Amino acid sequence: MTEQADAQGPAARRTGRPPLSERRRAETRREIAEEAVRLFAEKGVAATSADEIAAAAGVSTRTLWRYFRTKEECVRPLLTTGLDAMAERVRTWDGTGSLFEAVRRGGELEMEPRHADALHRLVRLTEQEPGLRAVWLETHAEAEGLFAEIVAEATGRSPHELDLRVHVAVFNLAMRIAVEDWARGLDPLAPASLDTLTRTISATLRAVVRTFADAA
Repeated sequence: MTEQADAQGPAARRTGRPPLSERRRAETRREIAEEAVRLFAEKGVAATSADEIAAAAGVSTRTLWRYFRTKEECVRPLLTTGLDAMAERVRTWDGTGSLFEAVRRGGELEMEPRHADALHRLVRLTEQEPGLRAVWLETHAEAEGLFAEIVAEATGRSPHELDLRVHVAVFNLAMRIAVEDWARGLDPLAPASLDTLTRTISATLRAVVRTFADAA
């Protein structure tokens, strides 16, 4: 049974460097996420309580509910960290040439090793735990809207334009497939490799470009 609270999620993302208090809240959320993933991997989602997650993260259960609506949503910061990094990559695109090629040439993604390890474990868990799978898919759905806004701004088009939405939807799907393939292919006991993730994303984007070229 899903545990939940009425607390709302954090405030919407801001531009620029956030103040110290906001950075601290973000770090607390990530710490909760990492402990949630560790416990879910050890015990399963159903056997893990919100109280256990909060205690492991060194916060009160009330604080946990202030940040997250359900115990499954505790993992969301790990998912948004990777997608935020990709959003920054998309934001550097000037609207000329191929978005897929621009992102592919962007080099290795930046993420702390411990976050990469937790993300690796989490994405593997989404294949076994329906509640976590739902959070994973919902997070990607939200990211698609953000990607559309970024691309629309770069190209001077409407984020609701059909061609743009299809382009962004394919890109977003490619990112999800790449991360899932990366997590599935790694040794569960080995440290997660960002270099391998970058190469997997690059290979996936090349496959998309080839598919579009063949369909033209």
